[in-house]
Amino acid sequence: MYKDQAIFNAASFFIDRHLEEGRGNNLAVISGEHRMTYAEMASGVNRFGNALKSLGLRMEDRVALLLPDSETYPQAFFGAVKIGAVPICLNTLMRPKDYAYFLNDSRARVVMVDESLLPVLEPVRDQLKYLERLLVVDGEVPDYAFDFAALADSQSAELECAPTCADDVCFWLYSSGSTGYPKGTVHLHHDMVFASETYARSILNITERDRCFSAAKLFFAYGLGNGLYFPFSVGASVVYLGGRVTPESVFDVIARYRPTLYFGVPTLYGTMLEAEGSLEGVRMCVSAGEALPADILRRWKDRFGIGITDGIGSTEMAHIFISNDGIDIRPGCTGKPVPGYEARIVDENFQDVPDGEIGTLLAKGDSAAAFYWNKHEKTKETMMGEWINTGDKFYRDDEGYYYYVGRSNDMLKVGGIWVSPIEVESCVIEHPAVLECAVIGARDMEGLIKPKAYVVLREGYNPTPELAREIQVFVKTSLAHYKYPRWLEFVEELPKTKTGKIMRYMLKQWETEKAA
Repeated sequence: MYKDQAIFNAASFFIDRHLEEGRGNNLAVISGEHRMTYAEMASGVNRFGNALKSLGLRMEDRVALLLPDSETYPQAFFGAVKIGAVPICLNTLMRPKDYAYFLNDSRARVVMVDESLLPVLEPVRDQLKYLERLLVVDGEVPDYAFDFAALADSQSAELECAPTCADDVCFWLYSSGSTGYPKGTVHLHHDMVFASETYARSILNITERDRCFSAAKLFFAYGLGNGLYFPFSVGASVVYLGGRVTPESVFDVIARYRPTLYFGVPTLYGTMLEAEGSLEGVRMCVSAGEALPADILRRWKDRFGIGITDGIGSTEMAHIFISNDGIDIRPGCTGKPVPGYEARIVDENFQDVPDGEIGTLLAKGDSAAAFYWNKHEKTKETMMGEWINTGDKFYRDDEGYYYYVGRSNDMLKVGGIWVSPIEVESCVIEHPAVLECAVIGARDMEGLIKPKAYVVLREGYNPTPELAREIQVFVKTSLAHYKYPRWLEFVEELPKTKTGKIMRYMLKQWETEKAA
């Protein structure tokens, strides 16, 4: 569709098209007690876009979104897209120093923030070099900010799409890096359309009669597809859970709103198996973000009579590009390339390896990001022409099914979110009792990866359970909660090379031996 149009704006495809094709009365969003049809959503998008224009925003200007999942999010996102501005979806779980980095790195002129999240910006407000407007949504507005809802309400509900093309920059997501510095991952106007026309149609078989619910939030690439552009691609509806995701809250949403498509991550699926609840109305469960342990899949199917369709996606590819097909679900298997995508497994010289041999996974598809913002060398390493180097280790069997083995670097996937061991180590070392630290991934009782810290203490400190808990609390107050080490093991010294580098593979070997 987009390839045949000289002018193409994603907001026209995901919002305006539904009014033109008679779906204006379809329910678009359920968010708590709020309901919005596609006609109401289109009006809201236009008012939001006009509000941004009234502040002087132009094509390619960046607008940071620090918002919980609610009916406001799609209005803000597509309102920016419609005027040719570029929304940047920010993780709501981060710390003030992270937001200083995001906003300075992106040079966003405007940030839209929920009133509940203002405290995380306040400590770094004077460090934001490029920010011109702080727009508060849904709550009390301090003197230094603007009431965005009031501003939007005063705007016209009519708005023409900016004359963007399919290859214009549309939105950013931040992808974590092995050095701890996130990368602004730049996506184009056609990327969401391609992911919708491939994965959403061929794997999910999504239609306007579906109702989506994603436990993964909208600021994740996975959640943005599940909860925004997949349902909006066909005129379906979506349920938003703005608060904390727990097994109880998920089961409550399913019971109250009867979604047909449920999207989770393995860690959550594991904890849901320990809670009371049912899946009545759900026709398909989807998992991504980290490898789904075969045992969780078996137990889930035994209890609920429905499988979990596992797949792998990435921020760089926008969404899932290898997946089981929902019918032929193989425990421990990631599946086959989604129609429209291609995959290769290569050696260190980027030559294809034989089936059964482990190598690095490369992926190809038209939803791939264009580049990393201001990260030229990393762009060249990752975006190799038509192929994306995922950094994941896989092998393919003789039937063409792909199996995940691990990461090429030391990055960890915890609850579907990337965690840099270096960042966690740097935080642990700030504790006055710690001399050295090394963090690796260890498996919990469900077989899921969580951070584990090996710690060498300074002279005068004794290794006790109380000190371990104190260090864990210290990390929790400094970093996002999901990054803290679930286990601390005190050791006399860390294994190192002759040049003093920590031998992580030795620590991983220790974990393997303990498990055996």
